Amino acid sequence: MSSKRARYKRGSSLQNRVGIALSIVVVFLLLGVVSVKSISLVQKEKEYQSKEDALQLQIDSELERSDEIAEYEKYTQTRKYIEEVARQKLGLVYPGEIIFKDEDQGK
Repeated sequence: MSSKRARYKRGSSLQNRVGIALSIVVVFLLLGVVSVKSISLVQKEKEYQSKEDALQLQIDSELERSDEIAEYEKYTQTRKYIEEVARQKLGLVYPGEIIFKDEDQGK
C-alpha cells in the first residue's frame, strides 16, 4: 500500500505543479492584456486632451471675435460712423467745408 500512496503523492504533486504553472501563465497573460489596454487608454487620453485644447482655443477665438462684432455693432450706431460712411461712400460734406484731393486720387 505504501507504493500506492507514493504514486498518489507523486501524481498529486505533479498535478499541483502543473496547476500552479498554468495559474502563473494565466496571471501573466492577464497582466499583459491589462498593460496593453492601459497604454492604449493613455494614448487616447492624450489625443482627447489635445483635441480639447484645440477646441478651447477655437472657443476663445470665437468669443473674442464675438466681442469685436458687438463693439463694431455699437460703433455703427454712433454719429461718427454715419458721418464717415456719408463722406467715404456718398461723398457728402458739411456746408461751407472745403475738400482737398491729391492729384493721384483723380487719376
